Amino acid sequence: MRKSTEALETVFVDVPEAALEAFESAMLSACSTVGFFFLDEAKRIWRIEGVKPVGANEAELVGGLALAEMMTGVAAPLQRHATAAEGWLARTYESFPAQEVGRRFVVRGSHLKGPDIPGRITLTLDAGVAFGSGEHGSTRGCLRALEKIAYRRPRRILDLGTGSGILAMAAAKLLHMPVLATDIEPWSVRVAARNAADNGVGRLVTARLADGWDHPALSANAPYDLVFANILARPLCAMARHLAASLSPGGTAILAGLLNSQANLVLSAHRRLGMRLDFALREGNWTTLVLRR
Repeated sequence: MRKSTEALETVFVDVPEAALEAFESAMLSACSTVGFFFLDEAKRIWRIEGVKPVGANEAELVGGLALAEMMTGVAAPLQRHATAAEGWLARTYESFPAQEVGRRFVVRGSHLKGPDIPGRITLTLDAGVAFGSGEHGSTRGCLRALEKIAYRRPRRILDLGTGSGILAMAAAKLLHMPVLATDIEPWSVRVAARNAADNGVGRLVTARLADGWDHPALSANAPYDLVFANILARPLCAMARHLAASLSPGGTAILAGLLNSQANLVLSAHRRLGMRLDFALREGNWTTLVLRR
C-alpha cells in the first residue's frame, strides 16, 4: 500500500440498533473506510465511524445523514477528529493479521508476506479495504457458507454488491468457475477488478457497475446457480422477487450483511416467494442465510 500524505479525519455517529443500517449507508456515501461496533451492548447503541480526507465528500456526508435521520427519526450528531495518516495506516496493518476462515480460506493483507498456508486458499486484500477484509462477521459467514455448498458445483455465479471482490475471488478460486461481480459504486468495481487480477483470477472475475438487478449484464447471464448478496437487510427484502426469479431451479442464494435481529425479516420476504432455508450461520452479531429455490 502506498503511504498516504493527505490529512485524514475520522467521522462518527452513535445510533440505536434499529437505525444502524440507514446511518451505515450514509457513512458509506462519503467514506471509503467504514466500521461499526457496540458502544453500549446493554442499550444496543452502535458507533459507526469512517475515515476520509479532511474536507472531502462533505455534501455526500451531510445529505446521507439527513436522509438517514428522515428515514429513522433518529437525530445523530456528527462528530469528528483528526486522524494522523501514518498512525492510521500503522493501526490498520496491526489490526489486520492473517484471518483463517472456516476450513478452506485464509485472508491476509497485501502487507503480509510469506508462503501460503498448505491446504488453504489465500485471498490477498489491501489492508485499507474496510468491507470484505475477512474479519467482518458477514464476510466470514459467506466464506463458511461457500465451503458448505461447494459440492453442488454451481456454474453460473453472481456476487451482487461485491465490494472488495472477496467473495467473487473465493468462488473463482474454489470452484474454478467464472463469476460476475457487480456493485453500485465505481470505486468498488475498480477495487474488485484490481484485487481479482492481483489474486490471479482476473480472467474468471468480471467486475461490472450495476445498480441492483437493473442492468442488462445480470439478466443476460441469468439464471444463476449461486448468488452472493452481502449487502443490507432492507435492500435484500426489496430485491427478493428479482433474486427468486433469477435463480435456477435448485439454485443457492447466500444472503448476508444482516444483524441477528434482522434475519427473520429477510427470511420471511424470501419464503413468500417460494424459497426455503437451507441453513443459517452466525458470526457474533451477524447472520448468514443460505436459501434454495
